Amino acid sequence: MKGLTLNCMDRKSEAYELVRLGLKNDVKSHVCWHVYGLLYRSDREYREAIKCYRNALKRDPDNIEILRDLSLLQAQMRDLTGFVETRQQLLTLKPNHRMNWIGFAVAHHLNSNGAKAVEILEAYEGTLEDDYPPDNERCEHGEMLLYKISLLEECGFLERALEELHKKEPKIVDKLAYKEQEVSLLVKLGRLEEGANLYKVLLKMNSDNYRYYEGLQKCFGLYSENGNYSADEIDRLDALYKSLAEQYTWSSAVKRIPLDFLQGDKFREAAVNYIKPLLTKGVPSLFSDLSPLYDHPGKADILELLILELEHSIRTRYPDRTEKEPPSTLLWTLFFLAQHYDRRGQYDVALSKIDEAIQHTPTVIDLYSVKSRILKHAGDLVAAASFADEARCLDLADRYINSESVKRMLQADQVALAEKTVVLFTKDGDQHNNLHDMQCMWYELASGESYFRQGDLGRALKKFLAVEKHYADITEDQFDFHSYCLRKMTLRAYVEMLKFQDRLHSHAYFHKAAAGAIRCYLKLYDSPLNSPPEEEDNTSKTPSQKKKMKKQRKAERAKKEAEEKNEESSASGISKSGKRHLKPVDPDPYGEKLLQTEDPLSEASKYLKLLQKNSPDSLETHLLSFEVNMRKQRILLAFKAVKQLLRLDAENPDSHRCLIKFFHKVSSMAAPETDAEKLVWSVLEAERPYISQLQEKTLSEANKIFLGKHEDSLMHRVAVAEMLYTLDPTKKLEAVKLIEDSSNKVVPTNGALGPVMEWKLKDCIAVYKLLDKVLIDQDVALRWKVRCAGYFPYSTYFEGSRSSAVNNLLNNQDITTSVNGGTSHPEIKQSANSFIPNGKLEAFKNLAI
Repeated sequence: MKGLTLNCMDRKSEAYELVRLGLKNDVKSHVCWHVYGLLYRSDREYREAIKCYRNALKRDPDNIEILRDLSLLQAQMRDLTGFVETRQQLLTLKPNHRMNWIGFAVAHHLNSNGAKAVEILEAYEGTLEDDYPPDNERCEHGEMLLYKISLLEECGFLERALEELHKKEPKIVDKLAYKEQEVSLLVKLGRLEEGANLYKVLLKMNSDNYRYYEGLQKCFGLYSENGNYSADEIDRLDALYKSLAEQYTWSSAVKRIPLDFLQGDKFREAAVNYIKPLLTKGVPSLFSDLSPLYDHPGKADILELLILELEHSIRTRYPDRTEKEPPSTLLWTLFFLAQHYDRRGQYDVALSKIDEAIQHTPTVIDLYSVKSRILKHAGDLVAAASFADEARCLDLADRYINSESVKRMLQADQVALAEKTVVLFTKDGDQHNNLHDMQCMWYELASGESYFRQGDLGRALKKFLAVEKHYADITEDQFDFHSYCLRKMTLRAYVEMLKFQDRLHSHAYFHKAAAGAIRCYLKLYDSPLNSPPEEEDNTSKTPSQKKKMKKQRKAERAKKEAEEKNEESSASGISKSGKRHLKPVDPDPYGEKLLQTEDPLSEASKYLKLLQKNSPDSLETHLLSFEVNMRKQRILLAFKAVKQLLRLDAENPDSHRCLIKFFHKVSSMAAPETDAEKLVWSVLEAERPYISQLQEKTLSEANKIFLGKHEDSLMHRVAVAEMLYTLDPTKKLEAVKLIEDSSNKVVPTNGALGPVMEWKLKDCIAVYKLLDKVLIDQDVALRWKVRCAGYFPYSTYFEGSRSSAVNNLLNNQDITTSVNGGTSHPEIKQSANSFIPNGKLEAFKNLAI
């Protein structure tokens, strides 16, 4: 008992010592084993806890408390066979308890035995009286009935499920769930006319539910998974939605859905009817609503011409005021056009439209947020952060705008400023712990990426692993629901939650965090701590840059010492009673201990296994697997990654890179000596003929054929050039020529304004890094930089003519000249200030207050 108490006071080691001592004194006591299991359970050591509970049950097989605790752990660990046995034992010991019947049924359902679960529920119903349930249990009983019917549906007993549903209708409280279950069964049984009528009833209840429209289309045989319809089907769909629009005049969905399948003039007419009222009303999310249409061929061009006509008609109609149109309509039209041209990559036009909108109404926050997004896409991350901060200052109480501003700062690698901004919406005290406690994953991911770009691997790892810990916590959070959901009878939601938990690690945030951690460990392996790349890079830095870095390190050291003092003072205030009102101090706030790992590749492998299990259809998973296993000399595992890449996308440049690199590496290896090496060699020889890209071809020939297939694509040409250099370093000039001969073509479009170029900024940056770091040709890299500065004039990376980097430099030179000349020009200073990162525009300082 003392051990349990000390465990609650966070004195873990003493607690374990005492409980082990108690167990030593009486190893046959079920209480001692149970308490030992409770200690392990509190530390999330569930497998050890299960062992302790089983030992306790050997001493007292019918102890209901121990059996209940064991069943919860088995559900948590997905030991489904053991879960079924334990729930059966509980039901045998206490058959008059409802929760034991339900638990036994759920256990069989989870163990893929739905028919048995139905039998158990029916047996439980047989124990109930005719007037059951009483008024205070009607909801729980109704949920149980709906769960049973969903089980029958899952097992394929559709007629029986529908019959049971109609029979139990008076006892089911949730009428909406009843109707949705009924219509699902009717459609599966092929009773489509009844299903269509019921979907219309549901639409009267909620005419903006897209699932109901989808179901209605299925009933009429007019639904397609990929959205492709014949001309006849489009006409029938059009007629259907026109009749629905007359019935549900207030519905937004009934006007929006036809835009997905209509074509040509009919699409244009429907788009005008949908867009015009929303522009007049001033709906900022209109572009987000219509953005999926940009993936449909030709629809983006129709939208562009349509909005331009609306803009022209508004401008020409204003002087005579023949129609009552609010002045804000022009503002929202310009707002839409700016986002449209941003989506199409025409950043000049997008910025001119958004600047005109800002001039029209300078107090609309969304305008600054969109300008920030346009600048980010154009490559000027510093100016993007500045305008996001302007938006934040217009409404200091808006958390979303604050978060967006922080994200832009992190993208511009302004980490210190981002930290100061993000804590404005946290509680007083240790703000960064608050962000961690709130599981603010977008911040930790963006922060980790920023630290990684800056070469601070310790902090980057710290952030990425924090996200991984959040997912572990989310997995643990399900524990309390194993008993709660059975007690409250929320059985359908409970089973859905368990299915969600089983695929939890396939979520995009976890994938980003795991991939980020693996990249950190790979970089740490390539550049160990005793020779960090930062020290090598210092030789190329100017004296002023070195001085700046020295000051920055000094400031960070001072900040760290101050934080340590605060931690000591707060730690001294811990009460002797051992209450857990103060959080433990982070012993490694800068991730320095994480960098001291002896084997970075084994650490990377832990996260790689999770990615392979949960994201097997992601190219990045297998690219990382290839990189890790090539470094570990695990040839067959690296080959497996290559085969997976070819399965997913054989024409991807990265897949081609890995294929050529792998067989080039294998060909340069020494002849096999051991039996294991000979076995690996024989597997590769047997597999190679089945790879279509290499059938009876040398690696150089395969590289040329790949170029012939994709000679118009920049990234494919770059991959071929890199492999050409890898296979034969003497062909460096040929590889460089292959890259430099690439042409940036105009994407075919019927757009009304300006051409859209094919090359993407991130691809051009990757090419520059390849020329600079892999091919190691500074002259060619510089020529590429100048060329890309013309294509991306707003890019700070390429120092484009319109980027904030160049403007800051020019303005600073102008100010220096004016100061040296003895004159001062406020306009120049103000112009310079507008390009300083996060400098407030003078016109809005008062508004921000």
